[in-house]
Amino acid sequence: MRFLVGVLSIALPLGAAEFAVLKSGARLQAQRIERADGKYVLYAGEGRIELPEDQVAALEHEDDPAVAAAPAAVAPVVVQKPVMTPKELVTEAALRHGLPPEIVHALAQTESAYRADAVSPKGAMGVMQLMPSTAKALAADPANVEQNIDAGTRLLRDLLVKYENDPNPVRRALAAYNAGEGAVSRYGGVPPYRETQAYVEKVLERYWKQVNAQGRGARSTPQTDSSRPGL
Repeated sequence: MRFLVGVLSIALPLGAAEFAVLKSGARLQAQRIERADGKYVLYAGEGRIELPEDQVAALEHEDDPAVAAAPAAVAPVVVQKPVMTPKELVTEAALRHGLPPEIVHALAQTESAYRADAVSPKGAMGVMQLMPSTAKALAADPANVEQNIDAGTRLLRDLLVKYENDPNPVRRALAAYNAGEGAVSRYGGVPPYRETQAYVEKVLERYWKQVNAQGRGARSTPQTDSSRPGL
């Protein structure tokens, strides 16, 4: 019987268990215990042991142990990109697209005073005041400040390239940004719209103010090719 008791103990899993307490004081563990024909049958895995009823003093039951809580998942370390202000984003976008930061800052200040939540009566959005259709054409979300500034800077650069061989290329590019390329084409330059003319002069005024404040008054006017006349 000692051999069977040893096998019984080895085969048992660490789960709920039944115990047969013998009159000798020994406790035998089993997965289940059945009583039949004046004896107890202890089952453990594929093994079994039979005990005369008069050898068993009591039966005991052990509940399932509490299931250990799964270890908390360790969140991956995410290195967050530093949050940049609209002004910082403007400088970054200008340098990325090969423009003097001063001209992009002058435009952003004139358009919205760097307000990411600015919306014009016509529906232009964000720092660079992009119309939803323009933003869509530039594959940008106008409500996302970083995408808004990047798209507006790309648009300005494209316009400067478009008009670089024309008279007054910077004024034409700024006029096209404000009133549309169609209006510039129709009038052969800055269209005779009071708003657009005031806008162009305001952007240039702010551009030169920044340049002069930094002691770079001799710097060429904003364009993608500094060998060409700017205004």
